[in-house]
Amino acid sequence: MTFSPAEIERYARHLVLADVGGPGQQKLKDARVAVIGAGGLGSPMIAYLAAAGVGTIRVIDDDAVSLSNLQRQILHGTPDIGRPKVESAADAVARLNPEVTLETHAVRFTEETAALLDGCDVIADGSDNAATRYAVSDAACRAGIALVTAAVNGYDGSVTTLTPHEIRPDGTPWPTYRCLFPDPPPDALIDTCSATGILGVVTGVVGTIQATEVLKLILGVGEPLRGRLLLFDARDMRFDTISYDWDPANPLTGRNR
Repeated sequence: MTFSPAEIERYARHLVLADVGGPGQQKLKDARVAVIGAGGLGSPMIAYLAAAGVGTIRVIDDDAVSLSNLQRQILHGTPDIGRPKVESAADAVARLNPEVTLETHAVRFTEETAALLDGCDVIADGSDNAATRYAVSDAACRAGIALVTAAVNGYDGSVTTLTPHEIRPDGTPWPTYRCLFPDPPPDALIDTCSATGILGVVTGVVGTIQATEVLKLILGVGEPLRGRLLLFDARDMRFDTISYDWDPANPLTGRNR
């Protein structure tokens, strides 16, 4: 383990925490996480992963900060309007934790840019449209990298963790995204938040849950949301869980159980 005095003080609450300690903090320091999107979901994810000491955070986002983003995208501020979100995110992380490396890629994630996931230990998808979520989940499945994916709309959100490259105790793989949602909807390119609205704090709740799942995967702590879709309803302040299973017909296609 290699921690400077400043790191020991910064991560003091982790270092005394059961199941983290020095070895766990070293895992976080050595980890490389790709975050797709630096918006509503990406903002809390990037902030909490950086604060936790995840060594390298690779942010992929081709958008610029706009005034309408600031109702929920708390990584950015009014002076950042017009700037690429990856640049604004890099400045925010540098202020929060200079021990962390933030790699910026101002491009849209597609099948053609899937190589940006190379070398990552975990992927967190905070994109705002179904087409990107399918592209990320397919690429993660093919690359054999764990993925934490989420979606929000209105007062609701959902999160699940995907590790189809790993085998369950019964000998079958964990399910893919397409086992839960076989095909993209006709309006897959639509940003649902801009079309129907979003209560800003919902992205904070769901993005923070995503960050929690990422940290659990790196640390090997607890049970990830594999084969389970966590649903959040802010109106009634209710959490529900739906189970879904692997479709043996095809690793990238499937059906909900």
